[in-house]
Amino acid sequence: MNLAQTTETFGQDDQSWLASAHGTNTGRSITLDTSAFTAGTHYPAGFFPSGLVLGKITATGLYGPYSDAATDGRETAVGFLFTAVKAPGATTIDVQGALLWHGAVIKANLPIPASLDANGAADLAAKFDIR
Repeated sequence: MNLAQTTETFGQDDQSWLASAHGTNTGRSITLDTSAFTAGTHYPAGFFPSGLVLGKITATGLYGPYSDAATDGRETAVGFLFTAVKAPGATTIDVQGALLWHGAVIKANLPIPASLDANGAADLAAKFDIR
């Protein structure tokens, strides 16, 4: 029997980027390609925060950070990471998440507001009310 004391810290997900509950009950299960993200930029606190703008990598079907400069499918924004996901210890391990694929968002409250540029907003315009 192990009676050693352990401490575990839990945070609270900041979903202030959601402008309404619309779409939050229809999240899609996805897999994040951890190697496509940058540790200090996309998950500096050890987790992928909700609200990251995502694109779908054409060759694998996995999701990575949207980038208009990408050429692997991520140049098209497809939605947002709905809830925070703990980052794995290695970039070779992909993790499961949920994609918010339609709804309303507040751009200024995204974890990286500048990641949603005009082209990304245009990609999402048919399914999102971006405020």
